[in-house]
Amino acid sequence: MDDDVLPGWTAQTLPLRPDGRTPDPVATLVHRTGTASRRALLYVHGFVDYFFQTQFADALAAHGYDVYALDLRDYGRSIRDGRPANHITDLGAYAEDIDAAIRIIRAEHDQVVLLGHSMGGLVTSLWADARRGEGLVDALVLNSPWLDLRGSWFERRVFTAVLDRVGRVAPDLVVGKIGPFYGRALHEGTGGEWAYDLAWKPHDGFPARAGFARAVRRGHARVARGLAVDVPVLVLASDASGPDDAWHDALLTTDSVLDVAHIKERAPLLGPDVTFVEIPGGAHDLALSPTPARDTYVAEVLAFLDARLP
Repeated sequence: MDDDVLPGWTAQTLPLRPDGRTPDPVATLVHRTGTASRRALLYVHGFVDYFFQTQFADALAAHGYDVYALDLRDYGRSIRDGRPANHITDLGAYAEDIDAAIRIIRAEHDQVVLLGHSMGGLVTSLWADARRGEGLVDALVLNSPWLDLRGSWFERRVFTAVLDRVGRVAPDLVVGKIGPFYGRALHEGTGGEWAYDLAWKPHDGFPARAGFARAVRRGHARVARGLAVDVPVLVLASDASGPDDAWHDALLTTDSVLDVAHIKERAPLLGPDVTFVEIPGGAHDLALSPTPARDTYVAEVLAFLDARLP
């Protein structure tokens, strides 16, 4: 392992199978040093994102967790020249990334918790469903998981049907990008509280391509049909949504990326043992919420794990 860009963390490059693009994909496993524990937690980020949430990791470490995080292929530390950033045409491909990380972590820990944020919440839910019965993780925690598409009936129905066709024949076609407002509210350079690399998490995001959109909507459809995750699942979300297409004063005290009603509605479809918790005043990434919401988020996660893991 090499020193990571985050002080006190190490980074390990995980080679992945060739996928037809050049160079071959990699994932990156980062590890917070200094905690000797048989319990571990693996964090998986969202879209236009990478791992930098060290304050949350410090709280977990103080509670006895050895903390790891995974930058998926073409995200953050795993971005490589010649490969489009944050792009994929099949969410199932991320199973290889997670499998590689879990193998390393599981070899040294008795308990492993998997935590996914936003798109990472969708990806980890699908992975946990596909790996049920294998005993690879002991609990799943989802921070504002992307379980459905925010938008109008036209976007959710008609546009989805069009994307399903376009994404198959023209997967690299750019069909949109995220708004810059949430990122500007977060980053210290534009008045926010958090320092992170704008090359890896730019305010204007990376292009959302048709193949990616198709893959995400197909993942949403799988959740809608019902999953069977066989470990305890904790789903957390803000108590309200805010506009995602304009600057407003509640960008960091509401979920201004996803519709929290969708999260609450679809959470029970993940498996037989799901707990849903609202975080009053929470941002889309609950770990980056202003206090006291982020403290409430940490407390709820730790209380759940204490209660559900032996």
